[in-house]
Amino acid sequence: MGKITGFMEYRREVPERRPVEERVRDWRELEGKPTQDALRTQAARCMDCGTPFCHNGCPLGNVIPDWNDLVYRGRWKEAIDALHATNNFPEFTGRVCPAPCEEACVLNINDDPVSIKLIEKNVIDHAWKAGFVRPQPALVKTGKRVAVVGSGPAGLACAQQLARAGHEVTLFERADRIGGLLRYGIPDFKMEKHLIDRRIEQMQLEGVSFRTGVAVGSDVSAAQLRRDFDAVVLCIGSTQSRDLAVPGRELDGIHFAMEFLPQQNKRVAGDPEERAGRLVATGKHVVVIGGGDTGSDCIGTSNRHEAASVTQLEILPEPPQERTADMPWPYWPMTLRTSTSHEEGARREFAVNTSRFLGKDGHVRALECVRVEWFTDADGRRKMREVEGSAFELPADLVLLAMGFVGPEKTPLVDGLGVALDERGNVRVAGDYMSSVKGVFCCGDARRGQSLVVWAIWEGRECARGVDTFLMGETALPSTPELR
Repeated sequence: MGKITGFMEYRREVPERRPVEERVRDWRELEGKPTQDALRTQAARCMDCGTPFCHNGCPLGNVIPDWNDLVYRGRWKEAIDALHATNNFPEFTGRVCPAPCEEACVLNINDDPVSIKLIEKNVIDHAWKAGFVRPQPALVKTGKRVAVVGSGPAGLACAQQLARAGHEVTLFERADRIGGLLRYGIPDFKMEKHLIDRRIEQMQLEGVSFRTGVAVGSDVSAAQLRRDFDAVVLCIGSTQSRDLAVPGRELDGIHFAMEFLPQQNKRVAGDPEERAGRLVATGKHVVVIGGGDTGSDCIGTSNRHEAASVTQLEILPEPPQERTADMPWPYWPMTLRTSTSHEEGARREFAVNTSRFLGKDGHVRALECVRVEWFTDADGRRKMREVEGSAFELPADLVLLAMGFVGPEKTPLVDGLGVALDERGNVRVAGDYMSSVKGVFCCGDARRGQSLVVWAIWEGRECARGVDTFLMGETALPSTPELR
């Protein structure tokens, strides 16, 4: 695809990021915009590889070589049509997806992979600017009513697909704005929120009704939901944060990341402090416990608050810089990743366990930590042990727990609907995404556990097929089989 010899002629390039000293003073996105000629050059690197493993690397099954070729040839309208065929919201994934497609790129075997994520983001950005993205209302209405609970990427994708199938869709969101973790979990410097707002406008013109500030199960009972709608879809996410049950946890100044990040997003949106909250890192020694994306987002936010220092702790050992024998291509490699937030300044400590929080006058003042080492026991199980004599104290005025999520919250909605849960506390569903209760479906993190935005969109699309089949006996909605 693209130019047959392009991968030999051109090097991988990505747009320059704004200087650190500039970007930490605002909440705007970091990357510059490449020219169309530059994008065409990058698309030309896509090989005619015969078996495009990028398809398998992408949970959505994006037809990546197709739209790379179309970009190379300057056929932008066809490129966005090909991209939208599998992905409802490429402007989201083009910004926050870790790009497993690039790790699976055939060129990545012995060279730098094709800049797939960059091309994807700029295809959709160009499409919005050129007026290629328009509402697609259904030509025929079915008269069936569907309630979608939760407005994260799974809920938005499911709602859009069902509306385009002709159903009357009402999307309920307990927060004051639509978007779920896209709105309140991802900082604006990674994804500005006007991107969500314009999709909401498109979906409204397609027939989706949005109701914010509604806690389904309390404000609207589960029984009423079942009476008023022909089908219900739970897209309530995996929002129960993993806690750290060690001595001193009750001290002030220790917060979940999802207490910290939403407050800043609300401030950027213009909410007054009394509504957004007063939790800030300004002038504080911040310790972030957890080495994933959420922890990275806490670092970038703390840097913009002008924290006195930022330290990130990870209990696992430092990953290798490159693939090792147990991380063969094309699988996702657990290598060391340096985010844009890490670039802005943070001390990173690996193989460190927090044994207790120390306080003064009821507020955290330090962490008591110990270094650990990992080993494989005789049964092949990976275990951890403390390194003797390695205990140390780490000063902290603000501790942010970013250790992941353990499942959907146990709300009156879940109890009221009576859906069965699996051993991890997620909603159990069949192959068509229907739960143990007829007419009640579930998708996204509430079903599969904490995962990526790209997986949530895929699940929303597939769940919509299940709902449409349940209501109509068949479905014409597109499907991408799960190959992983």
